[in-house]
Amino acid sequence: MRNDNHPTTRLRRHHILLCAVILLAGVITTTAPVVAQLPADPNPKRELEMTVAEGFTVTAVGDVIIARPISQGINPELTEIVEILQRPDVTFGNFETSAIDLQDFDGYQAAEHGGAWLIGPPAIAYDLKAMGFDMMARANNHTTDWGVEGMRSTTKILDEAGIVHAGAGETLALARAGRYFETPKGRVAVVSMASSFTPLSRAMNSLGEAPGRPGLSPVRTTRHTLITQQEMDVLVGIRDSIAAYRSGETESGGESDEEPVTELSSFGTNFRVADHRGYEHDLNDIDLAEILAAIKQAKRNSDFVIATIHAHDPGNWSDRPPDFLEELARKAIDAGADQFVGHGPHQLRGLEIYKGKPIFYSLANFIFQVELQEPVGQDLYDRYGIDPKEVTDSEFNRRFLERGFGDSIWYESVIAESRYEGGTVAEIRLYPVELGYEERGAHRGVPGTARPEVGQQILETMQRLSEPYGTTITIEDGVGVIRISATTDAGRR
Repeated sequence: MRNDNHPTTRLRRHHILLCAVILLAGVITTTAPVVAQLPADPNPKRELEMTVAEGFTVTAVGDVIIARPISQGINPELTEIVEILQRPDVTFGNFETSAIDLQDFDGYQAAEHGGAWLIGPPAIAYDLKAMGFDMMARANNHTTDWGVEGMRSTTKILDEAGIVHAGAGETLALARAGRYFETPKGRVAVVSMASSFTPLSRAMNSLGEAPGRPGLSPVRTTRHTLITQQEMDVLVGIRDSIAAYRSGETESGGESDEEPVTELSSFGTNFRVADHRGYEHDLNDIDLAEILAAIKQAKRNSDFVIATIHAHDPGNWSDRPPDFLEELARKAIDAGADQFVGHGPHQLRGLEIYKGKPIFYSLANFIFQVELQEPVGQDLYDRYGIDPKEVTDSEFNRRFLERGFGDSIWYESVIAESRYEGGTVAEIRLYPVELGYEERGAHRGVPGTARPEVGQQILETMQRLSEPYGTTITIEDGVGVIRISATTDAGRR
């Protein structure tokens, strides 16, 4: 007869139970492994600090629309400009064209373009490098003027010329990513984006079996036109009347006890009630999060970050930046950017110092060789009802420029040279530039040192546009100067 209370029996039973527990633990571990926990970053703020050597300098310009090499030309004023470009640790601009050799190009002018099909031969990239350019933005409304093939050609040629560029790539992740340039004083990253772009140029990541789409790094926004409540009520009434007509009703329903409508999307426009005229923009949350993540990643991998955007908003007619751009620029600096550079509207906008870092809302045009663009393409001739057999491409371009850029304001800009000390900008120097508005077409659009009276006007414009941001610009020997103290309100903001 078995004795369950016998010590040997109890020991055997405990041994079996222990083996079962061990086997069960093994099964649980195999089927549901414990997720490894990584420790938190002990000092994340430190990773976003500027770590370039003292006295680090950056020179930035706006839109570079170059159709022919210029550094070997007959413009003596350009020599002084080149000296400024070659002086700093890094020189940056917006490459707003395509570099293509049409003799062996397999692509074509896209049906969708950014206003014209901008193009230049491969030599323009080498010319820009010789002038001193190290880094370029690529995300703009002309990124895919010549299709994906043109975008790829430009990438190859800029790479061969030794110019670091960002903002365009084979997928959205590649277009978003920061690109790096090594200097003796530290590694510099650039993150490029555009809020003004053609719809089909927006890059996309792959998902499952769907491949990624080549293109640019976008910042999508929703624009609201601001109107009064009375005007909104009229629009709502028109909308309701049209809806009643479509449904076969004879009346729209008359008065309603519902709350007044304050936002309406109709007639292809978003309307919002406000007490003033203007526009408001809502940033796309996904784009904003991805851009800020790209900036943060770039900063953790480098010593200095340039964040840059191509933004025509609210339109080329405005010398004031849109509301979303102010928000985006400040958040970019909070995420790790050390300088924020805007371009796109082809004219100057103000300068803000935010937490000791500069925000240039628009540096206007630096090279503007639109008149030398060729070939123009049949679509543009058809659009304006012009027979290409009666005028040359150059004549067409001149007419095109007179329609939208027939004033000297589009041929005036500044070169912004920033010097950094102690983790913030210590001094900014603004060199006024003229692009030869009064020159003949072959030489128009090439930068040169501004004449004294014109330079004074350009710098006074910068003073006026920067004053709302609390930025004080003094004019010393024809150069705009901003000196920032760590104890000023601008430095603490």
